[in-house]
Amino acid sequence: MHILMVSPHPVYTPRGTPISVLNRCKALSHLGHTVQLVTYPIGEDVVVPGLVYDRARVPGLRDVKVGPSAAKLPLDAAVLARAARRLVAGHRRFDVVHTHEEAGVLAIPLRRLLRIPHVYDMGNEFATVAANYGLPRVAVKAAGIVERAIVRHSDVVIAHFPAVAASASAADPAVPVEVVYNVPIEPRPDPALSARFRARWSAGGMPIAVYAGTLESYQGVDLLVGAAALLQQRGTACRIVIVGGRADQVELLRRDVASRGLGEVIAVEGLLPQEQITSVLDAADLLLSPRALGNNTPLKVFSYLHSSRPIVATRIESHTQVLDDDVAVLVEPTAEGIAGGIQRCVGDRSDSDRLARAAGVRARARFSEEAFVAGVQRAYDHLSVGHSSVVKFPRANRRAA
Repeated sequence: MHILMVSPHPVYTPRGTPISVLNRCKALSHLGHTVQLVTYPIGEDVVVPGLVYDRARVPGLRDVKVGPSAAKLPLDAAVLARAARRLVAGHRRFDVVHTHEEAGVLAIPLRRLLRIPHVYDMGNEFATVAANYGLPRVAVKAAGIVERAIVRHSDVVIAHFPAVAASASAADPAVPVEVVYNVPIEPRPDPALSARFRARWSAGGMPIAVYAGTLESYQGVDLLVGAAALLQQRGTACRIVIVGGRADQVELLRRDVASRGLGEVIAVEGLLPQEQITSVLDAADLLLSPRALGNNTPLKVFSYLHSSRPIVATRIESHTQVLDDDVAVLVEPTAEGIAGGIQRCVGDRSDSDRLARAAGVRARARFSEEAFVAGVQRAYDHLSVGHSSVVKFPRANRRAA
């Protein structure tokens, strides 16, 4: 099949949704399909067989932050306009239109008019995202209305986790929904690089706890800083390493850490190349996800599981859809809770080793690359435009995503 995919995101950049979009393209490529991806003018053209980048240009815009912003308005408008032109002018060339998040609005006017099957990739609930970013109640309500309309104009929904699947099914029970968990399609860790990270962060052999992700407020990094202060007060030896974030966020965080006298406890590393992240996780003794709210499971959780390291995560829906007490230390979303979880992992190595082994087993059993590809195929099998057999990701072709 020839697929027109529409993603209002900077694909590829090393953050959640762009990673998910690229991985979806990789899965479709390995299933034998071709993809024309209409996306932002921002990001790297990662080579994937059968993938063509079709970038909507917006003069003067070179960056866009995570979440709602003024910059997204002209970028989204440009992507939607370009995709609509592609569909109207050449719709007979496309077997499917596959949209991500707000790009699904294209299907509302065009699906019936052009008679092209629509696959909706639903990574979040619009209303939840709007609420998480503090938008007014009227905006939250409007976001929910738009999302329900998109689902009703879809032939199948790919939901990234169960809470989203439930929301899609509630919007229209007649639309089939397939849960396809995001998985890390990443290179193996480099032992030499991991050793260099360990030497840089903990030359004296102090346990290393790593957080890898964005620095948006809902991620709970402020709780992690508070937990570090408690660990320092209690004399718990642990080096907390924070990897990720925009340059301005990193600078603010470094100032906060310094002002609180936590420079010996917290290392604010900033953004690292995505291909190094598996080595970062390999260098850790335990991994942290202090997210404060939300119900979308962060991609890093799957990377954490595959790393076979003990995980400390907050007991909120974002995590409990994938993690439980058998594979992670789940704590209350407070500084006290996170500090207690870290202390448990540092203080009880046998328990930590048990959790780490269980995490790796679950990752291989439920969240493998093969399961990811099979899930994408299940979704496309709901369409009446042809089928393909599952093809495994060849190890030699794996690339950071």
